[in-house]
Amino acid sequence: MAVNVETLEKLERKITLTLPVSVIQSEVDQRLKRLARTVKMDGFRPGKVPMSVVQQRYGYSVQYEVMNDKVGQAFSAAANEANLRIAGQPTITEKDGAPEGELAFDAVFEVYPDVKIGDLAEAKVEKLTAEVDDAAIDRTLDILRKQRQTFSQRAQEQAAQDGDRVTVDFEGKIEGETFQGGKAEDFQFSVGEGQMLKEFEDAVRGMKVGESKTFPLDFPADYHGKDVAGKQADFLVTVKKIEQANLPEVNELFAKSLGIADATVDGLRADIRKNLEREVKFRVLAKNKQAAMDALVEKAELDLPRAAVQAELDRMVANARAELKNRGMKDADKAPIPDDMFRPQAERRVRAGLVVAELVRANGLEAKPEQIKAHIDELASSYEKPADVVRWYQSDRQRLGEVEAMVIENNVTDFLLSKAQVTEKAVSFEELMAQQGQQG
Repeated sequence: MAVNVETLEKLERKITLTLPVSVIQSEVDQRLKRLARTVKMDGFRPGKVPMSVVQQRYGYSVQYEVMNDKVGQAFSAAANEANLRIAGQPTITEKDGAPEGELAFDAVFEVYPDVKIGDLAEAKVEKLTAEVDDAAIDRTLDILRKQRQTFSQRAQEQAAQDGDRVTVDFEGKIEGETFQGGKAEDFQFSVGEGQMLKEFEDAVRGMKVGESKTFPLDFPADYHGKDVAGKQADFLVTVKKIEQANLPEVNELFAKSLGIADATVDGLRADIRKNLEREVKFRVLAKNKQAAMDALVEKAELDLPRAAVQAELDRMVANARAELKNRGMKDADKAPIPDDMFRPQAERRVRAGLVVAELVRANGLEAKPEQIKAHIDELASSYEKPADVVRWYQSDRQRLGEVEAMVIENNVTDFLLSKAQVTEKAVSFEELMAQQGQQG
């Protein structure tokens, strides 16, 4: 039977469903009979509860279940017959005036949009490139050395300088009153590392053990401590210990301590280069992927299904609540988080997802098994036991699905870059690391 689909607005549609009352009643009777064989009630042996009692106790809930099931099945069959791609759940309401012996329902729902992708040859994409230079390797070596530095106490007459670890007592007051978090004893920090506000570090730099100093400190207006943000405090600091940092030399012993197979300085630098090049590859790929996606979405025309946007909003709000809970916030599930906070990002994600899906469908860009395997092998290659990592991915359908999604995005990126007007831009290693932000 032909299904009559009424267009309400843009992506919103309506179908009228009809169900024979006899079909619903027959299913209700069958379910109640099955229930009567197992239900337990006081005063009756199992399986001996009178049908009238079962009907009185469970009739309404069974009727409700059957109606939901039958209407859902009718909607699914009608949607399939009309070749509709349903976005979200339908809103179903019972209609008055149905023919005798029948029930009628209106199902209002959204369909996925037709996606029109413009001429990709007109799309403009800036493609980043980056190289790992010796300076990047040197900076990484410095970080590794600092992670393994030791400290030795300075002579009594020596003053604190950048790189030293100092132990201090301090007390800060605002308008003569000590504030929360403004007082500490035996507090340690490294001078010049940005662990403390600049005025505090400037005051301690040059002091000697046993010396005390009073100095003013202006808290920034955006300081994380709201009670003191934008205010001036007077601090008294006393230096109790000064320790100078001793960095390990870059030699074969240092390379060996890091577990480098080729425990030489050249082997260490080669290992660092390999790891940095892998990191650069993934960051450049992420940047170029985002640029390609932005250009693709810009070339597409489509209406957004409200249901899909709302589903994405719900997911993002749930993630935000989970993050607040992980940070120790009480009643995180009740925290007021307005949808509008995430709406632009949710709409962007839904739009990108629909456009990518259309490009994949139209151009056969699905992830092939060999591509998924190669991607997993590459992800696993940076670990000590790659085979274990490969098995970890392959043992879980969700993890495999995430890899498949990444491969599809890579396929889409490669396809678009092969069609678009691409200009290459070389960026330094430092610039690439600094500009790596969150992807929307």
